[in-house]
Amino acid sequence: MTPDDESRTEVLVAGAGLPGLALAAALARAKVDVTIVDRQMPHAPAPAGADDIDARVYAVSPGSARFLGALGAWDTLPADRVAPIETMRIEGDRGAVLAFDAYDLGEPALAWIVEERELRGALLAAAHDAGARLVAPVSFAALDWRVDGATLALDDGRRIDTKLVVGADGARSWVRDAAGLAAVPRPYGQVAVVANFACERPHGGCAHQWFRDDGGVLAWLPLPGARMSMVWSASEALAAELMALAPEDLAERVAAAGGRALGTLRGIGRPAAFPLAFLKLPAVIAHRLALVGDAAHGIHPLAGQGVNLGFGDAETLAAVIAGRGAIADPGAPILLERYARRRAEPVAAMQAVTDGLARLFGAGGAWPALRNLGLAAVSKIPYARVALARPALR
Repeated sequence: MTPDDESRTEVLVAGAGLPGLALAAALARAKVDVTIVDRQMPHAPAPAGADDIDARVYAVSPGSARFLGALGAWDTLPADRVAPIETMRIEGDRGAVLAFDAYDLGEPALAWIVEERELRGALLAAAHDAGARLVAPVSFAALDWRVDGATLALDDGRRIDTKLVVGADGARSWVRDAAGLAAVPRPYGQVAVVANFACERPHGGCAHQWFRDDGGVLAWLPLPGARMSMVWSASEALAAELMALAPEDLAERVAAAGGRALGTLRGIGRPAAFPLAFLKLPAVIAHRLALVGDAAHGIHPLAGQGVNLGFGDAETLAAVIAGRGAIADPGAPILLERYARRRAEPVAAMQAVTDGLARLFGAGGAWPALRNLGLAAVSKIPYARVALARPALR
């Protein structure tokens, strides 16, 4: 690659996270000239043992899996690192139960649990094989806008000219700030504590979720074998307490919190913690700019849909640019407006559901009997369960 090759590109994707890599792979497959730029060098995962499980796992929906399959990434995932969610059991804080079954919904699985590093490795290979360029590790110095394009200046003195900048650099997006799109996330006052465990009893492909009376949400997600991944959205004080526990004490605390549904637990690896916040922007596009993934929106993880919204952004933006027809400029306002319009409804709907549930079941939330009655009522109406599940499946 010559310096001139690096200095110009049709689309510049800032951020080599999962949505950014997926977008770059999709654009490159559509013969769009695309360059990924990131502060860190993304690496494919090293071979991992059975008990070497990434602390961050994602629930990939059937719709996202189909998108990743079209990119050539899904089928390259090691089968022994992917676990299907075949059923899901949700319990309210007063005993109401809501259950979903993939068979009833006509799907092979409600979702698949995949480690972040496995997804990243598969998407990195897909983007490379499709012809996307990667410039990393570099720091961003400045972003200058022109009528007909933009220029990203790097800290090593290089400059990259492009027709469209895509901010895929996460919740604290440097690109978003450089474009003047003010964003102040609203903290939930909760921290997601994540950890993996070996289980005494097999999980049978069932995911569990408990809305707790302290306002927290505890989720157990099936991993390959007799293992599961926990996400406990807890108050900041409880999260600090959980993170300070010895491994055996944390395993006992988690087992007890879930009613010992999987018997005795044994911790695998170290727990991690991530503060939770809600982010809704007035716009996800600007002059020569589009935002995707966590740079564009933030939701509560109780539905496990954050990464799927990001993949939906990537799929939609790639389809809009690839299908632009006679419009040669990938940063043309009509294309960006088309992208924003197509993503507005699904993102708003998912934000409304997750934020509404987080508030409804939050600590001190009103109407505890009513919210549990609602769960119980939906559980008895098959069509209501299907209507609730379909958007997440897509």
